[in-house]
Amino acid sequence: MSNKDERKYLIPGLERGLTILMELSRSHREMSFAEIAKRVDIPKATAYRAIQTLEYMGFLRRHPTTGHYSLGVNVLRLGFEYVASLDVVQVGQPVIESLRDVTGCSSHIAIRDGQDVIYVARVSAANATVRRVSVGTRLPVHRTSLGRMLLTGLSRAEFEALYPDDELPDAKPGSPDSREALWELVQEDRRRGYVVAESYFQFGISSIVYPIYNADGEIEAVVSIMVPVHEIPAEERERLRGHVAEASETISGLLGHQGSASGRNLGQEP
Repeated sequence: MSNKDERKYLIPGLERGLTILMELSRSHREMSFAEIAKRVDIPKATAYRAIQTLEYMGFLRRHPTTGHYSLGVNVLRLGFEYVASLDVVQVGQPVIESLRDVTGCSSHIAIRDGQDVIYVARVSAANATVRRVSVGTRLPVHRTSLGRMLLTGLSRAEFEALYPDDELPDAKPGSPDSREALWELVQEDRRRGYVVAESYFQFGISSIVYPIYNADGEIEAVVSIMVPVHEIPAEERERLRGHVAEASETISGLLGHQGSASGRNLGQEP
């Protein structure tokens, strides 16, 4: 079927409304009506009707003073309903609560969306002093230990499709600045089966990350703990790593994965 044939079944008004929502989502800020109409490249009269409809339905919010538009509460509600519908969240939430209890560390589940890591479940330690992440927080895959673990499920072709350029976007000190450097790190992580990262994304914060597998043996998500120290004490490292490994195996098993999900390798150091 040609592109022309495919487009004849589209509903123009719905397409324009969704385009407006996606543009506001990408901008992460309020926008005026004129700016929205210009960015989505549709006639002003059409844009006006689409915006009025979205505002009426609660998908857009108009600032009472500036008149600028931002995403409305119904967009957030859709997002949270999507997150809540994920099986990995449903089965994983009580597991990471137990993980938090036995480690004393904030615990998380995250998935990958393109070049972003998205936190889909989290529980904070009782006396957490580190910067908290909330459900829905997005961070760059290539700059996070969680993202590196998620990348271990990709083939070389899939990896290059995700990062088509040799230079990685927004590289920071301490993180890889080239696609090849990232690929080498990911291969080390794949062989090890987990990631222990100390001050990798944020100074003074360490993390231990393991993969979560689905019934098809694919990496569905990752489970992690956030340890508020620059370096994890040697006497604590194996204990903490064992608990995260056990959590990954538990969640993977609940998702239907057979066998050892996490590749614990408890006798090896990163």
